[in-house]
Amino acid sequence: MLSMYFCFAIATTLLIKELSMWGFQQSTLPISISRVNQVDAARLDVEMSAMLKEQLVKVFLLMKPGMLFQYEAELDAFLEFLIWRFSIWVDKPTPGIALMNLRYRDERAVEPRDKVRTGLEGPGLTVAQKLWYCVATVGGQYIWARLQSFSAFRRWGDTEQRPLARRLWILIQRIEGIYRAASFGNLLIFLCTGRYRNLIERALRARLVYGSPNMNRAVSFEYMNRQLVWNEFSEMLLLLLPLLNSSSVKNLLRPFSKDKSSGSAEDGTACPICQATPTIPYVALPCQHRYCYYCLRTRCAAAPSFRCSRCSEPVVAMQRLGGVPTE
Repeated sequence: MLSMYFCFAIATTLLIKELSMWGFQQSTLPISISRVNQVDAARLDVEMSAMLKEQLVKVFLLMKPGMLFQYEAELDAFLEFLIWRFSIWVDKPTPGIALMNLRYRDERAVEPRDKVRTGLEGPGLTVAQKLWYCVATVGGQYIWARLQSFSAFRRWGDTEQRPLARRLWILIQRIEGIYRAASFGNLLIFLCTGRYRNLIERALRARLVYGSPNMNRAVSFEYMNRQLVWNEFSEMLLLLLPLLNSSSVKNLLRPFSKDKSSGSAEDGTACPICQATPTIPYVALPCQHRYCYYCLRTRCAAAPSFRCSRCSEPVVAMQRLGGVPTE
């Protein structure tokens, strides 16, 4: 009996030791921050800036037309500066980052430590990191936007320009190409490691981590999926609707229509487009059906292959009632 208790005590001790070792190994493993949350935070920040810009533009509606367009780069820089001033500068996340339960952390202060488990440890950004973040995001984007607009206005890319202007244009294009290639490489690294969404965050070692351990996403996946579906559906309609001929669709659906009032349009006196008596009557050739001049003229100008709304015959010309035909 004593030997059995002794064996049980040894087994219990070994089990506790294994559990403690397992807990220590788990505490040394860093947790991965959701890549979807980080990408969504960037998208929400862009949408927030667009909403602020839309509201600000409405303030200047009564000003001279085109005046605000000249200062669009300054307006964007001003809005980005406001977002930076009241979020990152005061150790608060941007609106998109806050909705995704994230915050910025100085990765340089956390790197020497071994136990980073919850993703909550570590201080925020330093003053130098905040200032460099403002210089890169606000000042860098403003200078680059102005440089591109100025070079395009001066036509530096034309072959007849001076050699210096041509070289500057080639240099700008090469810098943009290098930046895009580096951004693409950073994106691949981000998808693999989950750290640093863009080059600015990687250069400053400013990493997004969770802000609260028990806070859920403020934007649910169900709402986001529904929004994406409606956006794609609306874009598809905007692409297909200009390709559809309204008169052809009406003629196609006319046999299935139960509208009895359409019989008044078949008497030959009313215009089949506006359903009114033509004030300046014209007839479509060769079918000789009567139309209003403006109705028939606009339809023929909009669709060269316009077909008569009554007989679906191609309209090749139009003629005033009792007059000379015109193309």
